[in-house]
Amino acid sequence: MKRRSFLAALSLAPLMLATPAAAQPIPLSEISRYFNSFLTAQADFTQINPDGSLSTGRLMIRRPGRIRFEYDAPDRTLVLASAGSVFIFDARSNAGPTTYPLSRTPLALILDDPVNLDRANMIVGHTQDGPVTNVVAQDPDHPEYGSIRLAFSANPTELRQWVVTDDTGQETTVILGTFRTGVSLGSLLFNLDAEMQRRGLTINR
Repeated sequence: MKRRSFLAALSLAPLMLATPAAAQPIPLSEISRYFNSFLTAQADFTQINPDGSLSTGRLMIRRPGRIRFEYDAPDRTLVLASAGSVFIFDARSNAGPTTYPLSRTPLALILDDPVNLDRANMIVGHTQDGPVTNVVAQDPDHPEYGSIRLAFSANPTELRQWVVTDDTGQETTVILGTFRTGVSLGSLLFNLDAEMQRRGLTINR
């Protein structure tokens, strides 16, 4: 999976929940508190790619700065964020991963420590759509890097899905299953050298 298809592949299908609509969107301070309340999280996901195809897999977060997308077999694609970089292992290639800075992706905003969505100019959208609060965020210093649209349910606050729009305008939807926080995730899951060895790839320094 190439950089653009990953960043696009993170867009939002309508979120339908059987809860009553809230009068006001969830406050940004509460959403920031929610992210800062956990260091680890895990969920199954369904991804709607820009071409309309579907992928499934597991998402693992270890804040700050680490995330892992494992795709279900036979797809061996892996997206790994660690040590300030994002590494994309293309299932169709025996070469090493494509690498670029985490800071140039919208996901950096929710992997920060601490998350502070009240930061000036970060939030460009904060709306209520039925029972769902939508928050659109981008790096205020580099809006050209793209944006992320997060969808939350309330009572309790919970992340349900997101859409990432990349620098070309492509979008991808990630719809989350049960989002479990406080789970045990070993550090090797986010270790580049360990993943390279597991895939039989050469580590070049």
